[in-house]
Amino acid sequence: MDAKDILGLPKNSQEKKSKAPRESQRKPDGISREVYALTGGLAPLMPAVDFNHLKRKVQSENEKITWQWLPFTNSARKDNLQLYHWVRVVNGVSPTGDYSFSKFNKSVDVIKYTDEEYEKCLTDPAWTKEETDQLFDMCERFDLRFIVIADRFPSSKTVEELKNRYYSVSRAIMIARAPSLGDVAGHPLVKEHYNKSQEIERKRALSLVLSHTKQQERRDVEVLAEAKRISEARKTIKASREPELPVMSDTGLVGTDTAAAAADNISPSMDPQFPPSMVTNPVAEIASVMSSLRMMRVYLRSYAHEQMVQAASSSAGLRTIKRVEQTLQDLGVNLKPRVPTKAVCSEHLELRKEILTLLNLQKQLQYKEAEGSSYREGAYAETPGTPPKRSQRAAELDRTFTPDPTSFLGERFGKRDQKRKGTGRLAEGPSSPAQSKRPRKF
Repeated sequence: MDAKDILGLPKNSQEKKSKAPRESQRKPDGISREVYALTGGLAPLMPAVDFNHLKRKVQSENEKITWQWLPFTNSARKDNLQLYHWVRVVNGVSPTGDYSFSKFNKSVDVIKYTDEEYEKCLTDPAWTKEETDQLFDMCERFDLRFIVIADRFPSSKTVEELKNRYYSVSRAIMIARAPSLGDVAGHPLVKEHYNKSQEIERKRALSLVLSHTKQQERRDVEVLAEAKRISEARKTIKASREPELPVMSDTGLVGTDTAAAAADNISPSMDPQFPPSMVTNPVAEIASVMSSLRMMRVYLRSYAHEQMVQAASSSAGLRTIKRVEQTLQDLGVNLKPRVPTKAVCSEHLELRKEILTLLNLQKQLQYKEAEGSSYREGAYAETPGTPPKRSQRAAELDRTFTPDPTSFLGERFGKRDQKRKGTGRLAEGPSSPAQSKRPRKF
């Protein structure tokens, strides 16, 4: 639309000048394509929009559009002020309806109360009825702009006191008018209670922060940096003192409980009496699995759970693994969690750890019982070919040899002396049994 459309003047069709056809730019001879692209053949930085592509309203031939200076009314105003503006009239029919900009006039619905309600549930020794009435009138007039209300309020009341009085009265009236408290429990005035002391503390802290000087801000930054450095140093010292163990994370599965299981499994190795088959050491396997999972960065928790189970039972035998699975089935627990959440996987690994510890303790108990039974049998019925114990053998080696005439060797020496004295005289000890002589070979 232009001035002629508004004034109703006829348009001249010859005013539009035909544009000259755009000549296509051709690369001149003797210049390279790259140089020409740098000088004149580049596209514009901002995209140019052709006005021919813009959507235009098609005006039918039967419509007659005129602009008229007409009055209008605004429903947002209460003083019946009448103003004028230009209105687009089609075929002599002026538009009807409310003013188009009246919908942007928003007002606050302030609760009204009666004298009976005030005397029943709104009395406050710090406030009179006249002050409360004046507060609610100003809240409705200034749309709850409490800064403006506090500036125009006759008595010396702070903004927090005005807010507290308004919201407490509105909340009490709403609860008193409702049939039950549950009907208005979701209303913002009832659900969010205004806290006067918290608001005062918030403003005090905010003013304290805003009143900081540049030196204080610089000092605060230095203190925060020093605190961060100290915390990082403590973490480094703690990590250097303690071995690296798998930690429970959002995507991980093994925590300190698995490390405790590994420590429980390693504990039999401190006693050299246990056989090597009963000693398990899955810490290295768990650490390698955790490092591989960190390198993957993205993985399924079920896959990580399976890897952790294999690492925890890697040093156990196949029979022990089958016994663990059989125990899980007896307890009614699935071998793999159906919903592999972090908590479920952690509890599943903890249960496997406890079952494996139980089986190891049973093995140790059987080994101790077998060893004790063998000691008891060897103490009372020792075979002739059994070598003496180490302590007994050491005592015999340390003792000096003293020939005993009643012993076996002493008996031999006694017989020799008897032979020298007389051949017919029998020895005191019993004679040795006759032994068969082998025939000599010629």
